[in-house]
Amino acid sequence: MDLNSASTIVLQVLTQATSQDTAVLKPAEEQLKQWETQPGFYSVLLNIFTNHTLDVNVRWLAVLYFKNGIDRYWRRVAPHALSEEEKTTLRAGLIANFNEPVNQIATQISVLIAKVARVDCPRQWPELIPTLLESVKVQDDLRQHRALLTFYHVTKTLASKRLAADRKLFYDLASGIYSFACSLWNHHTDTFLQQACRGDEAAATNSLERTLLSLKDTYCYYIFQGFLHAVFERLKQFLECSRSIRAENVCRDRLEKTIILFTKVLLDFLDQHPFSFTSLIQRSLEFAVSYVFTEAGEGVVFERFIVQCMNLIKMIVKNYAYKPSKYIEDSSPETIEAHKIKTAFFTYPTLMEICRRLVTHYFLLTEEELTMWEEDPEGFTVEETGGDSWKYSLRPCTEVLFIDIFHEYNQTLTPVLLEMVHSLQGTTNMEDTSAILIKDAVYNAVGLAAYELFDSVDFDQWFKNQLLAELQVSHNRYKPIRRRVIWLIGQWISVKFKSDLRPMLYEAIRNLLQDQDLVSCAMCIIFLNGFLPVDDFEFRTDQFLPYLESMFTLLFQLLQEVTECDTKMHVLHVLSCVNERVNVQIRPYVGCLVQYLPLLWKQSEEHNMLRCAILTTLIHLVQGLGADSKNLYPFLLPVIQLSTDVSQPPHVYLLEDGLELWLVTLENSPCLTPELLRIFQNMSALLELSSENLKNCFKIINAYIFLSSTEFLQMYAVDLCRSFCELLKDITTEGQVQALKVVENVLKVNPVLGPQMFQPLLPSVFKGIIDGERYPMLMSTYLGVMGRVLLQNTSFFSLLLNQMACELGQELDQILGNIIEMWVDRMDNITQPERRKLSALALLSLLPSLNGVIQDKFCGIIHVTLEGLYDVMTEDPETGTYKDCMLMSHFEEPKVTEDEEPPTEQDKRKKMLALKDPVHTVSLQQFVYEKLKAQQELLGEQGFHALMETVDTEVVAQLQEFLQGF
Repeated sequence: MDLNSASTIVLQVLTQATSQDTAVLKPAEEQLKQWETQPGFYSVLLNIFTNHTLDVNVRWLAVLYFKNGIDRYWRRVAPHALSEEEKTTLRAGLIANFNEPVNQIATQISVLIAKVARVDCPRQWPELIPTLLESVKVQDDLRQHRALLTFYHVTKTLASKRLAADRKLFYDLASGIYSFACSLWNHHTDTFLQQACRGDEAAATNSLERTLLSLKDTYCYYIFQGFLHAVFERLKQFLECSRSIRAENVCRDRLEKTIILFTKVLLDFLDQHPFSFTSLIQRSLEFAVSYVFTEAGEGVVFERFIVQCMNLIKMIVKNYAYKPSKYIEDSSPETIEAHKIKTAFFTYPTLMEICRRLVTHYFLLTEEELTMWEEDPEGFTVEETGGDSWKYSLRPCTEVLFIDIFHEYNQTLTPVLLEMVHSLQGTTNMEDTSAILIKDAVYNAVGLAAYELFDSVDFDQWFKNQLLAELQVSHNRYKPIRRRVIWLIGQWISVKFKSDLRPMLYEAIRNLLQDQDLVSCAMCIIFLNGFLPVDDFEFRTDQFLPYLESMFTLLFQLLQEVTECDTKMHVLHVLSCVNERVNVQIRPYVGCLVQYLPLLWKQSEEHNMLRCAILTTLIHLVQGLGADSKNLYPFLLPVIQLSTDVSQPPHVYLLEDGLELWLVTLENSPCLTPELLRIFQNMSALLELSSENLKNCFKIINAYIFLSSTEFLQMYAVDLCRSFCELLKDITTEGQVQALKVVENVLKVNPVLGPQMFQPLLPSVFKGIIDGERYPMLMSTYLGVMGRVLLQNTSFFSLLLNQMACELGQELDQILGNIIEMWVDRMDNITQPERRKLSALALLSLLPSLNGVIQDKFCGIIHVTLEGLYDVMTEDPETGTYKDCMLMSHFEEPKVTEDEEPPTEQDKRKKMLALKDPVHTVSLQQFVYEKLKAQQELLGEQGFHALMETVDTEVVAQLQEFLQGF
């Protein structure tokens, strides 16, 4: 590509690619994509983005295309790789000038230089580092800044390489330029401090920018501990400097960023090289504790710095590298040394002061928080907890530090905390706001340390004697304590709380839910979220029932009052848990909620997570209402339709819960309605997804089959069979088992029409048996499907046998012999007693017969029969006779205890189906007798005797024992 002629063309296309008109944009993008592999294209791009007279957007696009090209075509082994000659030219052009005037483009150029350096430096690009070092020395501000920026990105990229050879190269490189990098950092730092003291804001801001960049450069070399020791001194200087720089000063923000970067250097080094950090433990702890827990930090520290210092203390306290083994001789010398330094530092006075300051200073609710409580109570309740919030936010950070220190030094700190608790006995003076806030903070500490205080606090007595009384104080100023006490009980309830006290607690919660203060109500919701779920084994329904009506009503009122999605989700979750806990006993109280949910669903159109919470609530409502849930269908079915329609964008969020709601709706449905049948149109697309939701999809199909197989299959059997045939080609073996279980249920429910409807699928099942499928569960399912066909639709089995003989080019008898032989051989693959009995019944159904193949396999059929008898026959100890334990003669409503879930409509349908199933209606003992008798009559006494002689005498004796009395 000739550069002069090409530049004009490429420039024109790049200009078109910045257009907002898609008709212009798309062809331009296509053209640029074609040019990506053309020799000389990147040289043209370099000329364009280094030409400062061109449009910024065009230059920006050129640099982006260049950067992306490095990823794809720079390495020698890449397809369409750039030639070495062009790369040499490009490398020279990239570092010819550091004078890019636009910050964003300058950053992109620095990043792309770093990308090239990752591949080529230092072997193919030895001049890069010397050029950068020379450029950062120049007096021109712009060139110096751009060179520093590039230097930072290059060193950061090279430092990130992990192969041993690359690490060695970087270490050699760092050793050579470390002194220069440090001197550069020191120079810019000193310049900034001097200018800041003189009050020269503009110059100080400029110098601080360079200090920040040079610190980032030096940061990559923290393997040199001299630099780390210097960090502490510089930190102190910057913190003292911050006293004289007002908040509104333009460089205040950058100053704080620089201080945070200093602390990040220490934190990263500690995280990556804990043993190398040992010599810095003492100094780090002294520095952090002095600024965060003594007067030294007053007027200097700011929130983000406090968080970083606390994280530094936490990482040292909790670092497993610094914890000796149970047997000290098993610990490394480095671990013992670090542990000694920690132990020497954390003396009783130091720990006591840290504990007291954390509780009485950092745990206190701030003015901003109290104001937010009053002005935006719902916003206040959405606490930033969990995950990594402790790394960035002050309150989570202080609490996590307290937990870790208390866990590590609980024997020292337990008396300190208990003394604070004892000093706060009784109700606090309402006029003393500071005393109320102190009590709130101390109770917070006791909750956080609940597990550590297990043996030191009689929480049951404390609850009865003090905490319960404090929950009943209704004064407005006491609301922080009411909120904190209910939170405190939530922390202790899983640690140490007698179940006999729960009714008193329910009473207190009910009263709090009537509180005018929304924050206290919200804390009740959080508390209820914690102990209502089914994994709380101490929960007793009988204790909760007296409060069910009032609690449910109050929760519903709260759901209507709150406006934030998060709060509504919490309330809905509690309502769902209540529903799940009490099940059918919820029915008298859900009318109001049922009427409100359609409105809430409509209001939450833009809030998919709230809609997920509504779906969960509906799931538990349907389970609680049982067959009465049919009254919800006008609202329920459109919700299921939307949630499970993969063509609708919300399905990304709603599908999982929507499928579960669909399933429980079917399970509890008394009958199939046209609307419920119509929703199944969504299933075809869901099966095509072959996602983790496939299992639920199969359950839904089964539910339709049990609900009304004839109607359902007449409408959807063809599509379903087609979907299954496609699905079975590319899903896991476990998925195939689940799919074939659906087919097995079809055959069970509809033995006459079922095989015809799923005829295209059955040859693969037949072939799987003959080929001896290796996976036992799949083979068992194959035999279950074929057993249903053979036992309940013999004529169709004959047609299938003929079809397979034609397809495989074998004799009919040969195919029949092969399948019986494999069936007998793989009987042990079948583990379910129902399927084992089914196999025995199915193979026996081939008798009586004059067919030579069946008579040849007679011995095997008897073996399978005997195994089936052993599985299902139980001996009556009084009479000594045997009976089939799987026989069912009539349907009985099971007796359900208060704590058990009542049977769903589907459970009842399955029981009724079992009454028609040969496995549960035909006595295997009698069936064997009748079939053998018929075979005897067909062959005559002599012929039958000869047939029985093919069976082992011991097997015959065992069979005769089962058949006594016939």
